[in-house]
Amino acid sequence: MASPSSRSPIRTCAQIWEGFSLTTRETKSTTRESDVQSVRTLAAAVRENVQQIIVGKSEAIDLAIIALLCRGHALIEDVPGTGKTTMAKALSGSLDCDFNRIQFTPDLVPADVLGVNFFNASKSEFEFRPGPIFSQVLLADEINRATPRTQAALLEAMQESQASIDGVTSALPRPFFVMATLNPVEMEGTFPLPEAQLDRFLLRISMGYPSAKEESAMLDRFRGTGQRFEVNAVASPADIEAAQSVVDAVRVDDTVRDYLLKIVSSTRTAGDLRLGASPRASLALQHAAQARAAMDGRDYVLPDDVKQLATAVLSHRVVLDSSAHLRGRTAEDAIAAILDATEVPIERD
Repeated sequence: MASPSSRSPIRTCAQIWEGFSLTTRETKSTTRESDVQSVRTLAAAVRENVQQIIVGKSEAIDLAIIALLCRGHALIEDVPGTGKTTMAKALSGSLDCDFNRIQFTPDLVPADVLGVNFFNASKSEFEFRPGPIFSQVLLADEINRATPRTQAALLEAMQESQASIDGVTSALPRPFFVMATLNPVEMEGTFPLPEAQLDRFLLRISMGYPSAKEESAMLDRFRGTGQRFEVNAVASPADIEAAQSVVDAVRVDDTVRDYLLKIVSSTRTAGDLRLGASPRASLALQHAAQARAAMDGRDYVLPDDVKQLATAVLSHRVVLDSSAHLRGRTAEDAIAAILDATEVPIERD
């Protein structure tokens, strides 16, 4: 047996996969490299633009950009006053896309979201008046205040990018991106989102409270109560669709994919979870990791990309066991325990 001093050293995860990129990607073209660099540039421009209004919160902003690049949707959940709606509006302002906002209330009906056919007396025929969902970027504010019937009106649109009204199916504009805000504190007059709809969101974003430094900078920036800040668009629909195509082509090695599948499958057997992540969650985690890699200027996914995004992608898709809930555990705690117990793929020299 070799002595400990003679064993090959274990390299860090980043070192391993950087080396992997050099040895297995010799055939990648310079065009491919420039493509991922363009995604990195676009993401940086959008992030910087949003941070003209939102102080800090780089991680939350990056998660929203990842959802956009994956043709997914983002659920922004946190206590009141943490900037959920402000971030969503700042992000939409950074995109040169059609934008609509729906303020969800208990009396909102599906027709208020999808649109309605009305009789035009002057033409003696029915005409369709599109609802706010026929936009490229949709802000669904306080989505849990609407009834389940109205919430369900979003299901087909979020999954299929189409809407069916009176038996007629219409395609939605591309890109189509939904950002929904949710207040988890107030329970009166709200309707919890069912698991089927939560599963339609690529990831869940928690804004969190700002640090003391960030809050001080916010107070300095917004001194007047009547101040309004607007941002200029830095990305066109064509830019976004081109970036989405680049993300689709980012490589996921079999070893990284196996690591991802171990994490997802572990949610289905974890003792703290009554319901594990679905196959749709596996796809979502892979796509999100591809977007993270492209935003970092890489055309390959690292295990760290998967690990960093697992909580945001999986925590809202699993259901905590009642006994774990009584012990004060959360879905985030359960995912963190799975990540700690799942071996990260490494190699020895």
